[in-house]
Parts: sequence; C-alpha cells; structure tokens
Amino acid sequence: MSFLAWQTIRTRLSGFVGAFIAILFGTALVAGCGILMESGIRAGVPTQRYAAAAVVVGGDQNVRPPNSDALTFATVAEQPALSASLVDRIAAVPGVRVAVPEQSFAAHVLDAGGQVVGGKPSLGHGWESAALAPFTLRDGHEPQGDDQVVLDAEVAARAGVHIGQQVRVVTRSTPLTFEVVGIATTPAGDGFTRQSSLFFSTARAAALAENPDRVNAIGVLADQGVDADGLADRVEEALDGEHVTVASGIGRSSVEFLDVGQTRVMLMAISGSFGGYAMMVAIFVVASTLALTIGQRRREFALLRAIAATPRQIRKLIAVETMAVAVVAGLAGSALGVAVGFGLRDAFAAIGVIPDDFALALSPIPLAAAFVIGLLSARLAAWSAARRPSSINPVEALGEAAVERKRIGPVRTGIGWGLLVAGVGLATVPLYSHGEAAMAMSVMSSLVFIIGLSLLGGKVTGFFVRVLAPVLSRVSRVGGYLAAHNTRANTRRLAAAVTPLMLAVGFALVNYYSQTTSQAAVQRETARTTTADYVLTGATGGVPPEVARAARQVPGVSAASSQVRTVVMSFEIHQDQASVDRSPAQGVTGDQVAGVLDLGVTSGDLRDLTGDTVALSEGQAGWLDKKIGDEVEFAFGDGAPAKLRLVATYAHDLAFGDYVLPADLARAHTTNRVDTAVLVRTDPSADPAAVRTALEGLAGTYPGLSVADGASLAAPDDPVRQSQFWLNLVAVGVILGYVAISVANTLVMSTAQRGREFALLRLIGATRRQVVRMMRIEAVVTVGIAILLGSLLAALPLAMLGIGFIGSPVLAGPLAVYLGVVGGAALLGFLSLGVATRVSLRARPIDAIGLRE
Repeated sequence: MSFLAWQTIRTRLSGFVGAFIAILFGTALVAGCGILMESGIRAGVPTQRYAAAAVVVGGDQNVRPPNSDALTFATVAEQPALSASLVDRIAAVPGVRVAVPEQSFAAHVLDAGGQVVGGKPSLGHGWESAALAPFTLRDGHEPQGDDQVVLDAEVAARAGVHIGQQVRVVTRSTPLTFEVVGIATTPAGDGFTRQSSLFFSTARAAALAENPDRVNAIGVLADQGVDADGLADRVEEALDGEHVTVASGIGRSSVEFLDVGQTRVMLMAISGSFGGYAMMVAIFVVASTLALTIGQRRREFALLRAIAATPRQIRKLIAVETMAVAVVAGLAGSALGVAVGFGLRDAFAAIGVIPDDFALALSPIPLAAAFVIGLLSARLAAWSAARRPSSINPVEALGEAAVERKRIGPVRTGIGWGLLVAGVGLATVPLYSHGEAAMAMSVMSSLVFIIGLSLLGGKVTGFFVRVLAPVLSRVSRVGGYLAAHNTRANTRRLAAAVTPLMLAVGFALVNYYSQTTSQAAVQRETARTTTADYVLTGATGGVPPEVARAARQVPGVSAASSQVRTVVMSFEIHQDQASVDRSPAQGVTGDQVAGVLDLGVTSGDLRDLTGDTVALSEGQAGWLDKKIGDEVEFAFGDGAPAKLRLVATYAHDLAFGDYVLPADLARAHTTNRVDTAVLVRTDPSADPAAVRTALEGLAGTYPGLSVADGASLAAPDDPVRQSQFWLNLVAVGVILGYVAISVANTLVMSTAQRGREFALLRLIGATRRQVVRMMRIEAVVTVGIAILLGSLLAALPLAMLGIGFIGSPVLAGPLAVYLGVVGGAALLGFLSLGVATRVSLRARPIDAIGLRE
C-alpha cells in the first residue's frame, strides 16, 4: 500500500499541492499560537527595579472565587499590596541576607515652566529600596530629611536640575518642593527604559504613599552562593497561608510590572481561542481540499473497486497518501510557525496589546505539538473525504466516474438545515442580552451558518444556478450557453469553489462589523447619558481627589463628581460551578453623580452610594439574583475581597459597566489612588465662559490639569476597548489570510482538472476565446454566489446585533470596509480562475485530450 501511495503521489504531484499548502499554513498557524501560549507561561520582560534581588514577594496576582479549583482565576487589574509585617518573617528564612520593603507611588517632577516632565511613568520610592536595582549615588548623598530627594540621572537630565537645586514634585495633591541632594545611576546606565525613579527618605516615602502598613513588594537579597529558586521555595513555605506571589528569575517582572502578568494570561487566552479557531478552519480547509482532490480521482477509485480493491484498502490508500504529504507539510509548517509567532507578537505589540519589550520563549514543544495536530487534522480530513469513494460498490463507482452525483444524503441535509435553524437562534441573542456574550453569539451564529451552508452547498448553489442559467444563455450565445450547462451539470464542483470564498466574506464582515456595532452602541449611550458640561483630566495619568472638592467651590458649578475607572472581579456560582470574570466598574460621588451622568436608575437611589455600598446594572443584578439591600460579593481590581450592600440598579450598562462604586472606595483599590477624571455640571443661570475660566484656573494649583467639553467623554478613547478591537482584527486578518490561500488553492485546483474538458471543446469547434469567455462567466457566477451568500449569512447576525445594541439594522461602520471585502473576494476569485484557465489552455488540444485525469 505504501508503494502504491508513493507512486500515486509521484504521478499526481500537482494534485497534492493543494493539500500540502493547506496543511503547511494550518500547521504554521497552530505552531505560532503554541509559541504564544508557551511564552505566556514562561516568558516576560527583564526586571528593572528588582535586578539585584534573588526573590521578590508581592501581593497575590490572581483572584479566585470562594471554594473554586486552582484553574479558576483572573489576574488582578490594579497593583496589589501586602502587609509590611511580612518583612520580619521573610528575613528569618535561611539564606536571606536582608529583606527590603518597597513603597511605590506616582511622583512626577515639574520642569522650570511648571510642566510635568513626561515620557514614561515616574515612581517614588524609599531610599532603602535603591539596593534592589541596585541604584548607587553618582553624586551627592542619600535623602535624610523630609524635604530631600534623589533623582535618577535620566530624569534629572530631562528636568535640567542639579544637586543643590530645588525641584517641585507632584504626587497625589498639590506640588511639593524638595532639595535635590543626590543623583543615582544603575550599573547599566543612567536609568530605566520603562520608568523614572525618585527616592525619598523612608519616613517621607511612607507618608507620601499614604499607606504605611502596606508595601508594594519585598525584595530579598540572598547570601553569597544561595540558589534563587531554592530560596524562593523556602520563602513560599514560610509564607504559607498568605495571599502573596513569590517570584524568582523572569517571574520577578510580574511583580514589578502589572502589565507583564496580564500579558502572560492574555497570551494564553489569545493563543487558546485563536489557535482553536485556526485549528477548526484548518480542518475545514484541509477536508475541503482533500475532498476536491479525491473527487478528481473518481475514475481511478472506480477502477480499483472494479478490480477487487476493498473499501478498507481504498481508505488506507487515501490515508497513507495524505499522511505522507502531511508529514512533509507539517515539518515545514512547524518551522514556518516560528516566523508566524514572532509576526503575531510584533503585530500585538504594534497595537498596544502587549509590551514592546515582551520576549517570546522558544522550545521544541509547541512545534512538535503543532506537527502532531497537523497530522491528526489531516488524518481526520482524509477519513471524512474517503468515506464516499470507499463505500460504493464497483458498479456504482464505474457509473459515477462519468456523471457527478447529484443527491445529498438525508443525514447531511438534516444536519445542514438544523445548523441553519440553530444559527438563527444564536443570532437573536442580542435582542434580549447585551455585552460581550451577545457579540460572541453573533460571531458564533455566523460560523454555524457557514457550516450549515457548506453541508447544503450542492442544494443552495443548485438553486442559484437554476435561476441564473436562463440569464447566462442570453448574455453570450456560446460562452453563456456553455457556462449555464456546465454549472448546472456540476453543482458540487461549483459548491466546492463557492464555499471557501463565502467563508472568507462572511467571516470578515461579521467579525469587523460586530465590533464597530458594539463600539457605536457604547459611544451613543455614553453621549446620550452624559449630562456633564466639562471634564477635568490630568497630564500625570490621573486627577488628585481634592480637585473634585475644589471644583464644587467654583461659582456657577452645580455638581462635580469624581470618576474612577477601574475593574472588579465578579463571582458567579451556578449549580456548584464557580467562575470569575473581569468586569468594568466606575467610582462616582453618590450625592453629585445625578447631576453629571444619567445611569438610567431603575430601583434604589444613587445618593445612598457611600461607604460599603454598590450599584449594579439591571442585567448583572438579575444574573446574580440580587435585590436592593442584598449583599454583593466580588473582588476589587487589586484582588481585595468585597462584600457590599446593593443600593441601586441602573439600565445604561453599555456606557457605565456592571458595577458602580463610591469614588472613595474605588479609588482606594487602584494602583495610583487618584481620580480618572472629574465631571462638572454648571448651573443653568451661570455664565459658561466664566465657569470654564475658573476651572482652567485650577491648573495653577494642580499642574497638568486640563478642561474639556463634556462631549469629549463620549469619544472612543477607552484604551482597553480599542486594544481589544485591534486585537480581534489582527487575529481575524491572519485567519482570513489563511482562508484566502485556501480559496485560491481550491479555485485553481477545480479549474486545473478541466484541461481535458477545455481540449474537447476546442476539438469540436470552440475557439480559445470562447472557452475563456465561458470561464469568465463561470467566474462571475462563482464569485457572485459566494459574495451573495457571504453577505446574507452576515446580514442576519449583524442586523439582530444592530437592533439589540443601537436600535437599527443598518451597518454601524464604514461602507468602504464592506466594499473592500467584496472587492478583495472578487479579485481573488477572478485572478485564481483566470490564471488557472490560461495555464490549462496552453497545451495543444490534441495533447491535452489524451492526458489522464
């Protein structure tokens, strides 16, 4: 059997090129995703502040619901802190030379003009933590008094200050003046690439951090010759029962940089979902390509069956052929996967989803896994494609060699119609549910539609052909006549060409416009429900909490509310199954928020939003089965547990998320403990220009403060939402690139097999021009049906999503994207069919008619 398979591959090498390409790029995609997943487990960025520390202890980076398993968790969204009392316990561990607590807080230097010296985040620390980098003094001495500061050399140069000069520093309030008593440097240079560093005395740093009993991290300097990993194990054992993270090696950067830990989890999630999509599409593409290849060999299999080959031998022959091709394609695809992994990493970094300095981890594991998955996918596809040619009896096989089988089996037909009905059900989910789940159901419904239409491909294309055939005959007397009869007699061949093109069009439209619809819904609801006249924001990444109080003292201001954007970890327990999800949340001033935001309150009163209370969206309250006065359990963004009393529910969850907290409470659990913005409403009788001038005057007290119109709050400036949008586009673009290769592959293969047909037409009198015209008309039919079906399968999910989210079935997004998708699909189809046709027509008819199929 192996000899026969090898001889078949040698003599039909061009017929296996399509399967080789499909497996090659499918394996490369899976390998690239595997590299991202491995990088999420063991890669990161080099630590900076803790480079000299063997071990770093930080707050727990993961949040788990009560009584859940180890795999149910979410990463924190804000920097967690830990008790300063743990320093002594860590210092007592054998091998620890010294345990150094670190306080970190936002601290920005002002230049001579009173402007914030920007460029990167700037953090203040106590001088004792300088040893963790280590920072050493290049000039001057360490800070000793409350009015002294040491700057790293890089920020000192940018601010233009020297030892002995006075410098103003902004933390969480009005600027404070300090004397520069030292300039510090690291062994690698003047400062860090990710951050600027300011050092204060220990007592002053604790006061500026405003949380003396808590520290951001504890760095461990080890005794000479102590193994870091072994020391980390002993420290973890000493802290058993505490909610902490103990890290060594590359893991130290997860404690130092919040985005590193988030990136690791995100990479694993992205690679898992993206890799799953890629694997599903790969199986689909490989199966369709093999089905086309095997379909072109009907006479060969008919002959084998007629000379007593058993069904099992036919299946084994196809399996051996496929696996031989898959092994070569899988090895090449695994190697190509390295380039795919780095390409995806660069693309994600370019759109801000992962840090620019996040390195990938490389090992043979993901490449070997992708190779095995490629082989299994090819084997599954070969089994699916081999069922028909191996199951018919010899007489039927000989008959089917000349005439295409018309009838689709009842099981396949039933499954196809069932999937279409299921797709309709999934498409209607946005009519009664909002949020990410509803959008996901829209995308899922399109995939169900695609699979259903693929199973019913012969029936669907046959319907369109029956409608179009009379028209084609009138368009062109010869070419149109031949195209009409060709498409009518070979609906399965037409369906094989239509299906991947339809997949590309529908998948692209649903994924793009579902995101633009969601964005439009958020934007419209935010604009409709924002009643603030002005928004105050800061240049240092936040606004001091006292700005809201100062704004309320401005004549003509009727309301001024803090706005603190954060994230909470919501717990859901249904039928003893626990889950935790990150949910957007806001902190507001309860007695002021009604004047600046319309949350659409449906029960309770937002004025009760003080102390340990919370307001929930109607959907979240219903999902959690909570009523006014009930206790709501979740976790803050820094992982701290929360049990708050429900005081109000509201309807406008797209704009404001599922959780609204008192501003003081939300702020206390953020990294920088400042407001995101301050929303201001003017009294109707006040002079707006005078109020704005007075608000702008606050910038003299709080440098970096800026005033914008309230309408700016509705602008699509949410970095998380924007990153997610571009992330999805990159993922979809890569998959569509693979699908496009499959489309071209399928169209070329289906056309190239018709060389004998073209030769026969020319031998009985058709000119070369007439054959080309016939194929052009067939190309119009193929591309037209694919675009129509792809548009229709995207239309229902998008219309339901639009009605549910924005009240309109019209596409929420630029029409140019639709025209681009349709134009790209048409260009791909016409080029593939045109090139294959012209190549097939190069041979002389008398030579081509004698070629084997």
